[in-house]
This record gives sequence, structure tokens and C-alpha cells, in this order.
Amino acid sequence: MAIEIERKFLVVNESWRPLATGREFRQGYLNDDPARSVRVRIAGQEAWLTVKGPSRKARRLEFEYPVPLEDARDLLGLCRPGIIEKTRYSLIHEGREWVIDEFHGANRGLLLAEIELDDDDDKIALPPWAGREVTEDTRYFNQYLSAHPFGEWKESPRTG
Repeated sequence: MAIEIERKFLVVNESWRPLATGREFRQGYLNDDPARSVRVRIAGQEAWLTVKGPSRKARRLEFEYPVPLEDARDLLGLCRPGIIEKTRYSLIHEGREWVIDEFHGANRGLLLAEIELDDDDDKIALPPWAGREVTEDTRYFNQYLSAHPFGEWKESPRTG
């Protein structure tokens, strides 16, 4: 079974930038059911179709498949409004890979750090740029952000 175990944190400072390399992403959602998401994502010349189940704390089912780039471009055209645009940065902290998503467009100003775990009980060392944990806050799910952009939130919790 394909299980994703992931924790998310708000990013509170820029000290991570010199350590990271980034890649541009565009992604859209083919449904609006909160119990599951069907996403198409393009990064450079690569594309994927991903299906995710409901979250239970930091854990959920995830199935991801590569798709031809032209198919992915056509699928983006079928997605509901609210295409997510972001730069995903990767870096290592204390021997573990972290990613930081810097959102653009309607979600500009939002920076989220994520770490994938092998087990729910994995211990992690929080980097100095990781603020408040938002793993279980569905407002920070990309599917939610596509329909309710961060820039439109009445109270934007921009820091941890």
C-alpha cells in the first residue's frame, strides 16, 4: 500500500535559502472532494497524476504515476479553477531531506516546509526556519489553497 507520512511547518525566516535548490511546479485539481484529491502536476519536462486519500494526522494514501507532458498540459485545462504555482526547494537538515514550497500567484507570501517520514513515530530535528506545525490544518493543503488562496485569507498567519 502507498502511504505518505508527511509533516508540515510554516517557514519563519530566510536562513534556508542559501542551502536550497529550487524547481518550478504547476498543479491543478480535477475534483473538489475533501475526502480525496486527484492532482495533475508539471515540473519542467516531467508530469504526474496523483491520487491522495483522506488525511489521518500525518498519514494518508498516495498513488502517483508519471504521465506524458502533453497529457498533463491537457489535464491542467480540465482542472477546476485555482492552479497552484510554486517553487519547491530541497535541502538537507540533520541528515534528512526537507522541501520548502514558496507559493506564487494568489498564494504568494506562503512558505511551507515539509518532511516525509518512514514512520509516524520518527523523531526529527526542527530546523531554525521551521515554525508552527500545520500538518493537520487543512487550510494548508494545496487542494484547499487552490480554491481558497492564501492571499485572500482575512487573517493570514504568515509566520510560525
